[in-house]
Parts: sequence; C-alpha cells; structure tokens
Amino acid sequence: MSAPPVRPAAPARSGAATAIGWTLTVGLNIVAPIVTFGALTDHGWSDATALLVSGVWPVLDTVIHLAWHRKMDDFAIVSIFFIALTAVVSLVGADSTRALLVKDSVVTGLFGVLCLATLFAPRPLMFYFGRRFATDGTAASHAWWNGLWQYEGFRSTMRLMTIVWGVGYLAEAVVRIVLSYVLTVSTMVVVNPFLIYGTLGVLVLWTIRTGKRSRAEGEARAAAAAGAATAEA
Repeated sequence: MSAPPVRPAAPARSGAATAIGWTLTVGLNIVAPIVTFGALTDHGWSDATALLVSGVWPVLDTVIHLAWHRKMDDFAIVSIFFIALTAVVSLVGADSTRALLVKDSVVTGLFGVLCLATLFAPRPLMFYFGRRFATDGTAASHAWWNGLWQYEGFRSTMRLMTIVWGVGYLAEAVVRIVLSYVLTVSTMVVVNPFLIYGTLGVLVLWTIRTGKRSRAEGEARAAAAAGAATAEA
C-alpha cells in the first residue's frame, strides 16, 4: 500500500529579497498613501483629489513588482482593480466628507463580496494573497505554494481564510456606513482610521496564527505518514 503524499517543505528563501519585498509592499500600499493624503489635505487639497493622488503609490508598487519579477501576478491585478474602483467611486456623486467616508466603506465592502465570490472559483482569493506574502516571488517558491493545493488541509485553510476576510470586511463596511450617519463628521474622521486599520490588523494577526497552526498540523500529518511508511517497509 502506498503512503499518502508528504507535504513538502518550503524552499529556502532569500532573506534580503523577502525583507525588501515586504518593505516596499507595506511602505507603498499603507504608509505612503496615508502620509500623502494627510500632507495634501493639510495644504488645502480636497479629500477626493488627495485620495486619487495617494492612489499613485500602490500603482508604483505594482510597477516595481512587474519590473522585478517581469510578470503580472494575481495580487497585482486585484490591487490595480481596487485602485481603479476607488478612483471611480470617489468621482461619483457628492464630494462631501461624509460622502467620502461612505464611499470608502463601499470599496471595502466590495472587497468582502469579492472574497466570498471567489469561493466558487477554482481557488479562493486568499490563496493568491498568501502566495504573494508567503513566497519571495521566485518560480521555485511559487511552485512550492501551488503544490500545496493538493492537500485537503491546505485547501480548507485557504477557503476558511477567504470566508473570514470576506465576512470581516463586509461587517467593517456596514459598521462604518452606519457610524458615518450616527456620529458627527469630525468624530468619524478620527474613528475611521481605527476601524480601517484595526480590522486589517485583527485579520492579519488571525491569518498568521491560523497559517502557523495549519502548517504545524500539516507537518504532524506528514511525520505520521512517513512513520507509517517506514513501519510498512
């Protein structure tokens, strides 16, 4: 009787390449847009215009990734889509501060809908996001990540993560829309960043813990399978 396939170990990763990749991703997708938006609005720019200009940084991250790896990955496609969606939503309708707060919530809510919709696709959205952040972008690391899909435990974890992110962002969008009308604009401007990045932080921490637990369970199953194969031999 043949033993079940043993889950392969991750390939060796370049620490420098991984650090640079994470620094660029966090810096250009989170830090730079926040700093740019704040600086422009402090100098009298409208919220809508400042938001559009701030969206240049994630585009730059995508361009750098394309130049570095010479290919368009799924994370880059989703990023570009939501950058374009944010720009379109920002230009539609009124440009009051309250309206912009609601528009932001619509975008994050649509991200939640996208997560849940991909559950009906061959692979859910978190599989592709995980590949972006759990690998260093090389062909070997991508092949390793793609190969994990054959394991039921890995597939279940990716689907669970996608469900949690989808539901989490739908809930965040609903809460922000309600608070945008319940609280004063000045209060909501202070509360809004905590909701946005608090939700992101909780989801990221939960994802990291779930990923580690899933990996440990997979390694335990692999060790058990290897032990059973040795005993049969």
